[in-house]
Amino acid sequence: MTDAARRDPEAVSKFVESFAAQLVEAGMQRMPARVFAALLSSDEGTMTSAELGEQLRISPAAVSGAVRYLAQTHMVAREREPGSRRERYRVHGDQWYEALTNREAVIKRWEGALREGVSSLGADTPAGRRMAETLAFFEFIEGEVAAMMERWRVHREELFGA
Repeated sequence: MTDAARRDPEAVSKFVESFAAQLVEAGMQRMPARVFAALLSSDEGTMTSAELGEQLRISPAAVSGAVRYLAQTHMVAREREPGSRRERYRVHGDQWYEALTNREAVIKRWEGALREGVSSLGADTPAGRRMAETLAFFEFIEGEVAAMMERWRVHREELFGA
């Protein structure tokens, strides 16, 4: 009997809801958090809409909306089953890396808007100085995240291989 076959479905469900609650507390929407936790806890890391709906007891529309959000944030990917129109949703082992590094584009846009704000408000005004400090913060974070992600890549290879 495999480990998956010995799993207690109730214990898995409790984990999914508990982890989803933590994600919600951190700012993620409730349904995407539940779908993500379910995918993360599946051995294959993939599930169909029907499987997600059955496990989480949610409608196909709720699954669709959650997956759309998760795909936009690069936390899951959609895949077509060969020879079928059915989609499977996959969570990757490096989903946190992908999600965080894809935030760089957002930070770059914020930096551009903040630069414009400093210019528009005047660097010597109180509001302009606040904008400049916020800009400096995001520039600092961007550099730190890039360095940290490189360290993570090396550390991950050491722990789990390529």
